[in-house]
Amino acid sequence: MALEFDLFYSFRSPYSYLATGRIVDLEKKYDVSVNLRPVYPLAVRKPDFFKEVNPLWPRYLFMDIIRISQMLEIPMGWPQPDPIVQDPETLQIAKDQPYIYRLVRLGVAAALEGKGLAFADEVSRVIWSGEIQNWHEGDHLEKAAGRAGLNLAEMDKAVEAKPDHYDGIAEENQNALNEAGHWGVPTMVFNGEPFFGQDRIDLLVWRLKQNGLAERK
Repeated sequence: MALEFDLFYSFRSPYSYLATGRIVDLEKKYDVSVNLRPVYPLAVRKPDFFKEVNPLWPRYLFMDIIRISQMLEIPMGWPQPDPIVQDPETLQIAKDQPYIYRLVRLGVAAALEGKGLAFADEVSRVIWSGEIQNWHEGDHLEKAAGRAGLNLAEMDKAVEAKPDHYDGIAEENQNALNEAGHWGVPTMVFNGEPFFGQDRIDLLVWRLKQNGLAERK
């Protein structure tokens, strides 16, 4: 019987993006299933977070994600536009958020179809690789969904019909993350044990192997 773990994920998190490809490779190599569980980012859940954060944090964040992307040879550039509308100087979160709600709801919809990880992988590349400007326009997301085996128009239609349903699942995901003992993303949870951060994938694999993780035949 294949092992499985939950992946709590944010489309606004650069660290989630930096983890995605390696988790896809993990699922391909080993007999394990990954359950994508999208959550809303801190900017939505706790808008005041950025007023309280240490002012040194943004500079360190940018430095850290760039060097990780360079070390892992993962293309990366800050999204244009940012999935969260936020003043870069004051870090104030805008009341109108035209992108993140759609992304999270689509991620939930993809997960319900059993293709959450594939969708996150393709969409995060479009948003975070630095290779596409205006990722929200044209057919960028449509093609990304198609590569994941999904139909974006059908997903949008389903989400627009019941947005509260998809938001409810995202909230359930956040509650499950809290119950597992963490609050950040990406967090992988196996047997109730949280592994927070893109730098904990190897530790997760170690734990999975203790529980019989085997390579796919």
